[in-house]
Amino acid sequence: MAATPNRPLLEIDNLSTHYVSAQGTRVVRAVDDVSLRISAGETLGIVGESGSGKSTLALSILRVLPPAAQIVSGQMWFENEDLVRKTDTEMRHVRGKRIAMILQDPMASLNPLFTIGNQVGEPIRVHEGTRRAAAWRRACDLLKAVRIPSPETRVTQFPHEMSGGMRQRIVGAIGIACEPRLLIADEPTTSLDLTIQAQYLSLLRDLQREHGLALIFITHNLGIVAKMCDQLVVMYAGRVVESGPVSRIFNAPAHPYTKALLNSIPRMTDNRNRLTAIEGQPPDLSSLPRGCSFAARCPAAFDRCHKETPPEFNLEGGRTARCWLASVAMQSGAA
Repeated sequence: MAATPNRPLLEIDNLSTHYVSAQGTRVVRAVDDVSLRISAGETLGIVGESGSGKSTLALSILRVLPPAAQIVSGQMWFENEDLVRKTDTEMRHVRGKRIAMILQDPMASLNPLFTIGNQVGEPIRVHEGTRRAAAWRRACDLLKAVRIPSPETRVTQFPHEMSGGMRQRIVGAIGIACEPRLLIADEPTTSLDLTIQAQYLSLLRDLQREHGLALIFITHNLGIVAKMCDQLVVMYAGRVVESGPVSRIFNAPAHPYTKALLNSIPRMTDNRNRLTAIEGQPPDLSSLPRGCSFAARCPAAFDRCHKETPPEFNLEGGRTARCWLASVAMQSGAA
């Protein structure tokens, strides 16, 4: 079913995903009341420190969470269908065909016992019922599309015979095999050197343009966000603390955590002897502090920050921020 005109392709409302210990005595709020939107053909960046909930959010969208995790509340509307309410059988028709994912480590996606041709062709055979020979030919075309040299030879080889950059591109070929509407890339450039990284980002851009993909790009690299993304979501302690157009957030960040992330980027014109670091550690998601989760690390925190959890404030220019300072700025007309 196609998305309704003027309605986002993916609409997540107040989603919460928790990890629960076997005894049920410890609950980790990995994703806590998250809302976001992405439209067809758009690129949404998700940034935040390790443990902020980025990858768990991606796994929640695909409903491939580990046994200890469960979606406890919220809705995920994709092409007018609520993914939360779908059965496992129904989700199998969504994964790979309508929503696909590229993992950070390509070897986590590739089976060392099967040839590249079998693995690239598998989603085509499963979702489209294509015969093996036809799927093999499609696999060759897909490898050519992601700029793998000699694709006719490569389809007969195994993952260990490929370089890291080639394996990452092969995973990308598997992701677009059935021409999904949404592609989730979870830190796909982490293991690549700078030259291959630039080539891979260019490849993703080309694939997005050719196939009309919506792309969710999860990364620690704000330079990649500036180059690749239209919209940005900043996560901290399982929550979205700021969101909006990339250019507006980069030029005038509203949340102190976003400002700290941007200040930590090294610059060629920077005269500092040391990089700016964010002092302290993220909170324990099973025992969140009272008030704002970032308050203990925030140089601008005041009494209210330690006592009351800030709601999500709507700022000008399509931005949002969970910060009491944003509320003060709104009231003074400076937001």
